[in-house]
Amino acid sequence: MASSTVTSAQPERPPRPNLAFRRLRGKRSPAEFAAAVRRAAREIGERVSCDARYVGRVEAGEIRCPNYAYERVFLHMFPGRTLTDLGFAPRSSVRGRPTRTTGESRGAGEPYESYDTRGTQDLYETHDNNEESDVLRRAFMTSGATVAAASLGPLGLAFDAEAAGRPTRRAGTGEAGALEEAVRRIRLLDDRHGADGLYRRAAAPLRTAYALLDAGASRQATADRLYTGAGELAISVGWLAHDSGRFDDARSHYAEALATSRMNADAGLEAHAFCNMAFLARDAGRPREAVRAAEAAQRAARPLGSARLMSLLALREAGGWAGLADRVGCEQALVRAQTFFERGPSDTDPEWMSFYGEAELAGLEAQCWSTLGDWPRAARHARRAADLQDPHFTRNLALYSAELADDMARAGRPDEAAGAGMRVLDLLDEVQSSRIHTMLAGTARVLLPHRRAAGVSAFLDRHAALPRPA
Repeated sequence: MASSTVTSAQPERPPRPNLAFRRLRGKRSPAEFAAAVRRAAREIGERVSCDARYVGRVEAGEIRCPNYAYERVFLHMFPGRTLTDLGFAPRSSVRGRPTRTTGESRGAGEPYESYDTRGTQDLYETHDNNEESDVLRRAFMTSGATVAAASLGPLGLAFDAEAAGRPTRRAGTGEAGALEEAVRRIRLLDDRHGADGLYRRAAAPLRTAYALLDAGASRQATADRLYTGAGELAISVGWLAHDSGRFDDARSHYAEALATSRMNADAGLEAHAFCNMAFLARDAGRPREAVRAAEAAQRAARPLGSARLMSLLALREAGGWAGLADRVGCEQALVRAQTFFERGPSDTDPEWMSFYGEAELAGLEAQCWSTLGDWPRAARHARRAADLQDPHFTRNLALYSAELADDMARAGRPDEAAGAGMRVLDLLDEVQSSRIHTMLAGTARVLLPHRRAAGVSAFLDRHAALPRPA
């Protein structure tokens, strides 16, 4: 992986603080306001990954105009106001194209708004070689849109590999913002639909991200954002490989993210990479490696001050101990996970942890007890996870229900197992996950001798009719 250098640049005009938006926040902290934004999004069926950092960027003027999802949320929160009233610039002045009229649908070339910061024709951007810079930017925007559309329909845009391979002088805040938005889009689509079908398409923006790193950046702050964004994107792509059963590919992507974190001395990225490496090692049957990776993640995360992150990492460690059949070590790690979790959320919690709540805590504990062979206890936690799960996270809802079905089957309760299995089957039109298909296949094998039990035959017949994953 080539290193990025910060090259000399003409000074950029500093962004103007968005004082109107700051006034609307009032006495709420950035984290509290971000939580209100996420709640408002859920009220209208949107999903945004708003955190304190995003609020800070808006108030600092770095985000001159929000993407369409955030626009709908903000206008819902502040009825009667326009984007201009909220302190944002008109979309046409930022994007370099006319504002979309009400009811106008996106064309095939614009399935999603790609980024929040500056458009490809930002008035404040200065490049020594605009043509070269725009080529790489277009390659990234196109590939990011491709990933966003991947699980929702046929691939409409092809990644321009030739363009991505061409050199560029340096990257700016627009590219950094596009990279961060691509990571959010991949996570959002995985939450809703699972990894299968996304992984192959996600490789293109990852290649472009590392090309941007190699091109260098106009400012050190931008270079830092590019390193973090590329590392987070590598982890996201690694997770898609992991969840779709491509363990060797996942290991490679996680290692790439870890190397990126070390080059930029990014403790948060390092903790995230080790967290996923621990999870992968557990799933790949290397429990001792899972424990070691989880311990390394905790060492990296300790100075960051996020109790919720430490809770998740303790659960990763618990999964390793369970794989080693060390019940005492597992229980001790579970107690630590619960203790950290009870300290509550904070402004220091990473954005990528939006999935981690009571449902995930219960689901991961269920997996530990299942590995230890305590099926009734595992089933109790799996049921709690399924009951608590936000329905937006469709993939996790299917996962917890599949865990419940398997635990019930092995605990000798075939009728309840079949009922939980049927709920998973109902979700498979939306979710594509090799992990979940594998779990259901195991449950079906356990239930075969109980075909005459209530509901079991219907579940087995419906499962047998599923198309086999590619």
